[in-house]
Amino acid sequence: MAMSFFDQFASPSYLGIPLIAIAIALPWVLFPLPTLRWVNNRLMTVQGWLINRFTNQLMLPINTGGHKWALLLTSLMVFLITTNMLGLLPYTFTPTTQLSLNMGLAVPLWLATVLIGMRNQPTIALGHLLPEGTPIPLIPVLIIIETISLFIRPLALGVRLTANLTAGHLLIQLIATAVFVLLPMMPTVAILTATVLFLLTLLEVAVAMIQAYVFVLLLSLYLQENV
Repeated sequence: MAMSFFDQFASPSYLGIPLIAIAIALPWVLFPLPTLRWVNNRLMTVQGWLINRFTNQLMLPINTGGHKWALLLTSLMVFLITTNMLGLLPYTFTPTTQLSLNMGLAVPLWLATVLIGMRNQPTIALGHLLPEGTPIPLIPVLIIIETISLFIRPLALGVRLTANLTAGHLLIQLIATAVFVLLPMMPTVAILTATVLFLLTLLEVAVAMIQAYVFVLLLSLYLQENV
């Protein structure tokens, strides 16, 4: 029984064909496409306003050279939010609960920010490994510590997103199982548990959006350091 709780995180397949590609591509189908009309409908207007506000807030502290990343980071934000939210629906699969996918997003983007810093301003990029005014005996130790912390950044990005979504889905499944078990025996307790489940689901909706925002925000901070 305990192992079956983790079956929801297994990559689905049909006739031996993995379906994770469909789960990744499906969210883009749900977004309305722009039309040739002069005036868009309300949904398109709200969607455009939200994307513009997010892009402005994200690019505000970044230098002009980093504004080339606006389309990439905004698309990543929309993809993560949509995937996380769709994963809360029943009988769905959340690709972002897979550490391999999250690391596949985090490592290349983090590495791109580091390479940009090494190419554009190598002195400042390497200077981050050694804080100014460090005593001479501590220089080798601090360089090692800062280098380790630099390479841990993509791991922290991927693990944070995976752990938060996985923990939330497990809690929802555990409490939902408790509701079905308690309903015939103790209906009052089952109703109270169902209320907790409803509140937890609202919390997971917020977590799904916040974790997507944190993922992109940290990438923008890494970009800000190297631009």
